[in-house]
Amino acid sequence: MPDYVHGYSQREAERLQDQAGAVRKYLLEDTGYEPGNLVLEAGCGVGAQTVTLAARSPGARFVCVDIAEDSLVEARRKVAFAGLGNAGFQRADIFSLPFAASTFDHAFVCYLLEHLTDPAGALSSIIRTVRPDGTVTVIEGDHGSCYWHPVTAESIAVWNCLIRVQQAYGGNSLIGRELYPLLKHAGLAGVEVSPRLIYIDQSRPELKDSFVRKTIIAMVEGVEQPAKRMGLADDRLWKQGIEDLNRVADSPDGTFIYTFFKATGKVTEK
Repeated sequence: MPDYVHGYSQREAERLQDQAGAVRKYLLEDTGYEPGNLVLEAGCGVGAQTVTLAARSPGARFVCVDIAEDSLVEARRKVAFAGLGNAGFQRADIFSLPFAASTFDHAFVCYLLEHLTDPAGALSSIIRTVRPDGTVTVIEGDHGSCYWHPVTAESIAVWNCLIRVQQAYGGNSLIGRELYPLLKHAGLAGVEVSPRLIYIDQSRPELKDSFVRKTIIAMVEGVEQPAKRMGLADDRLWKQGIEDLNRVADSPDGTFIYTFFKATGKVTEK
């Protein structure tokens, strides 16, 4: 697995929480599991999605795995703070999950595949653990779907730095558009992909703060050093590009659009 492009700092944990809160109603309001279901959350990170999943399906049980122990510590803290008792955590490599075949009724994956050099292999590993007729849900963004006003050459350049740095780390920040073939080639049946467009203008100031400033701009700022090391930007370009992105969040005329993709499929007989 490549390095996580955004790192594991406390600021990144906060960014993930900001992002989860900003887009929760767009991505998770139609995800729920029946009482008694056992659900694998693969790549749970700091638990930003776990709290919502567990709260929405109090009768289901969640087994949440991640490779980063520090992230799991934060995830356990979040779930405990929320008073939820139906989610457990353990460290595991997504490519060698320590579960027997058909252990789970369902699996949930969010913002994981974009960071992997072998997303198809990860899906195969996850699907193995889900029983026949169980479902797999995958949510990913697509940085190519992002655009804004006012736009400048510098703001586009620093945004593209994020895409290129993640690519250099072995990931694919454009993977949202690939979910349908990925799930189909993995052998899932009845695959459906639903685009979830986030549109933000001055009538939604809370999203300008939580999504544009605290999620998107913070994500770009996180790759400043690798972008400069790779020669993708110099100090002048970087400073101007970040200022221009902040202008989108600050300006009454600023607008911002981003699309997530949510895919579901059913596991067939094995």
